[in-house]
Amino acid sequence: MPSPSREEPGLFIRDPYRFSDAMLIVPPALVECLELLDGRHTDLDLRAALTRITGRLETDEIVKHLLETLSNAGFLEDDTFARMQRDKKREFAEKPVREPSHAGSAYPENPDELRQTMGKYMGDGNAGPADGLFAIAAPHVSPSGGWQSYQSAYRMLRPEHRERTFVILATSHYGAPDKFGLTRKRFRTPLGDSETDTRLVDWLAERGGSAVEMEDYCHSFEHTVELQMIFLQHLMGANVKVLPILCGSYANSIYRGGKPEDNDGVKRFLDALGELRDREGDRLFWVLGVDMAHMGVRYQDQFECHAGHGVMENVAGRDEQRIARINAMDADGFWDLVQERHDDLKWCGSSPFYTFLKTAPEARGELLRYEQWNIDDRSVVSFAGMAFRK
Repeated sequence: MPSPSREEPGLFIRDPYRFSDAMLIVPPALVECLELLDGRHTDLDLRAALTRITGRLETDEIVKHLLETLSNAGFLEDDTFARMQRDKKREFAEKPVREPSHAGSAYPENPDELRQTMGKYMGDGNAGPADGLFAIAAPHVSPSGGWQSYQSAYRMLRPEHRERTFVILATSHYGAPDKFGLTRKRFRTPLGDSETDTRLVDWLAERGGSAVEMEDYCHSFEHTVELQMIFLQHLMGANVKVLPILCGSYANSIYRGGKPEDNDGVKRFLDALGELRDREGDRLFWVLGVDMAHMGVRYQDQFECHAGHGVMENVAGRDEQRIARINAMDADGFWDLVQERHDDLKWCGSSPFYTFLKTAPEARGELLRYEQWNIDDRSVVSFAGMAFRK
């Protein structure tokens, strides 16, 4: 992404998978050179480009410094990166607990401060009767920006829901398309350790087929489950029982057509999840960790966005259409809207929503709150709080 520092312009690079902890800013003059590090161009091509850019014939030192810096940081596809990737995946697989990844950034790391913050977010009272309530949808945007939508959804929970297993269907921003990430690990936050329902994890892993990624490394850093966890622990107790599922995108369906379940692996997993729902019934409660549209410069659009104004007014109308299909539990109608223009709204929550709609019992949804939030000065995310009743 563009460098956030005016004093150090250029291209800011970091590894979202956290195989590498390094962060680099590539100066503007060298950004063009990155396109040549693609496995097809040669060192001669790189030197020729640098000669043209710098006006210098002697570029060996620049080439050496650039390549060594990128390699040492883990930003080249080479032996250094392969080792970092292998070590990080093994380290996560061997751990019995999924450690908090966003404490101290997305929410307070100190337990007392977190309890105080959650108390402010949730306030007092509830949102009315919970008759037939079996699912909610909440954002996964930073709670400081989306707390009112989180509140609208999580206020629906009641003490009688405490003994259920909470099936969390959450966006996998970095997982492979048409895959579902499972883990047996407990989730740790400053509030304590949750309990993962390993019986259900193992059952789903056994029947879910090739689409299942067991002990998916993406769980180690993905925020979409973690942010649901702090709300669930605050309301249901630290040892709340969960079945966390990261849903990879249905990109093949979005860009090539057809339904997601045309993929045999996806179909088998959806069938298994539906069977689990039928078998477990009211012992389960479903939580969707989902955001909606992502618009503006941060998301590769060629225009700036401001919440509630200009292009975002049109986005709100299109979001409303999709939400109406979700509330009607119309999976096919919802997906038809997602596929329009290859999902130019960039709903990162489209796959958890569709997964839920294909496996949920006949029900009805309700929009509790809809919001747009400027995640930065030029980009907007939309999200909502929703509830679902039988």
